[in-house]
Amino acid sequence: MSEEQKGMSENTGSNRLCMRRRDFLVAGGAAVATVLVVVPGCATPLRARKLTYPRKRIASLRELQADVPALFTYPDDDPTLGQCMLVKLGVPAGAGVGPDQDVVAFSAICNHMGGPLAGSYKPEHKGVGPCPLHLTCFDLTRHGIVVSGHSTESLPQILLELEGDEIYAIGVLGLLYGHASNLG
Repeated sequence: MSEEQKGMSENTGSNRLCMRRRDFLVAGGAAVATVLVVVPGCATPLRARKLTYPRKRIASLRELQADVPALFTYPDDDPTLGQCMLVKLGVPAGAGVGPDQDVVAFSAICNHMGGPLAGSYKPEHKGVGPCPLHLTCFDLTRHGIVVSGHSTESLPQILLELEGDEIYAIGVLGLLYGHASNLG
């Protein structure tokens, strides 16, 4: 038995060989490096699939009144599953547009079980809810995070772009209720 094997045997209290953690990590790293070098195409970077949402005019800044939601449909024209709301909150908000960064848009359908949120905007809290199905409330100043209730995800936020005075919807953060894919 070699000196190294005797040392290993003494550490484990038996006559069998054990691999130390350091040796395991070095051998594993060498194995991965070998695969990356030997197997062609194994180390090619993956490309993320980017969805291209339609760009849709929603409103103009001069049309908006503080704390008065405006309803629209996006990304398609389905009035049942594509209903959204645009709100000028009067306070800065996450992903807000406009001179005061206070104009935001969100799905008007609760992402927990599809309850309608249109008409449930609370100007004193800058949020929507409670959802009539399970009482979820969302904070519109912080990307639609859940304040209370059963939903486990933020309310899907509609990404906005400002061009002059015109407000355009250009994408969605999150999965809209009732959709397997927002663009499907």
